[in-house]
Amino acid sequence: MSPGRGWGPPPGRRPPWWPEGEPFPPERWGRRGYCPPPFIRWIGCFVLSALALALLTGGLLGALFGHEGFHPIVLFPILVIILIAVAVGGGVRRMTRPMSNLIAAARRIESGDYSAQVPEWGSQDIRSVARAFNSMSARLKTIDEQRRNFMADVTHELRTPLSVIRGQAEAIADGVYPADEAHLAPILDATKTLDRLVEDLKTLVDTDAGNLVLHKEPTDLSALIRDTVESFRSQAESKGVVLTTTIADNLPPKDVDPSRMRQVIGNLLSNAIRHTPSGGSVKVTLDSSVITVTDTGEGISPELQPHVFERFAKGPNSSGSGLGLAIAWDIANAHSGQLAIKSDESGTSAKLTLPTGP
Repeated sequence: MSPGRGWGPPPGRRPPWWPEGEPFPPERWGRRGYCPPPFIRWIGCFVLSALALALLTGGLLGALFGHEGFHPIVLFPILVIILIAVAVGGGVRRMTRPMSNLIAAARRIESGDYSAQVPEWGSQDIRSVARAFNSMSARLKTIDEQRRNFMADVTHELRTPLSVIRGQAEAIADGVYPADEAHLAPILDATKTLDRLVEDLKTLVDTDAGNLVLHKEPTDLSALIRDTVESFRSQAESKGVVLTTTIADNLPPKDVDPSRMRQVIGNLLSNAIRHTPSGGSVKVTLDSSVITVTDTGEGISPELQPHVFERFAKGPNSSGSGLGLAIAWDIANAHSGQLAIKSDESGTSAKLTLPTGP
């Protein structure tokens, strides 16, 4: 050990046992901008009050039982003691009331009342806790309302195909309808609707849970769009809708999930064909990283346009489940892309923009 140097690490160097993230050497209370924590200040005030109370009590006892006898001046210490007791009691109530409010509100939330809120007053720490509690309760209330609406919407969507299946099956079993292709077709269509609904719900659940897995691979979007459009060709022709494509030449492959991308384009095509009257047209355009589906249909009402990507959002004349665009939005976001929709009385245009590059 060198002369003049004591044991331990050099000055200014953090010892090995010092906690990580803590400044060394520790700041002292006398430095500018630093003061003890609030609870330390409360303890100090309490100790000082207790000492003052003890001194006043000793003086009072000395005055009462001293050799000089009782003197009216002893009433002053009594008054001071009473004032200190009232002040300490008020301070304790002021400190405990916010915590009592938090406890009462927490019990309301525990019982299922998510509208519970607490006033944001008190010390800075208490206000921060109250603000966080109010934010949490508001979020819980929103989630609970969404859950209730989701269950109601799912029940409504399941009821229609199940009613069709039951009605047709009972009519065939009772001999009202013959078991031919014409009367079995509604049952098959209803089962397909149920199958699509179940798949859509599974996709939404995977998205909410963060389990939507993308199997990306270099994909020729030109071939994918042509194949998807051809799969909707018969549906468009049966409705009298002209289905066309415009695809740029020599486009490089894109690193996407082909199955999910086909699902997005299929949802956009299905909506476009469904809402385009006979004699109208639906056009799919691919240019670099942008896929656009444009129709000459009835358009989306201005009231519904801000909610088109919400779950179960659909117009009064829509026969779909209202989940297609919500799923397309989630898949686009999972690909780091964007999905935007513009609509007016002349038709609707849905634009899917994928990230640039391969």
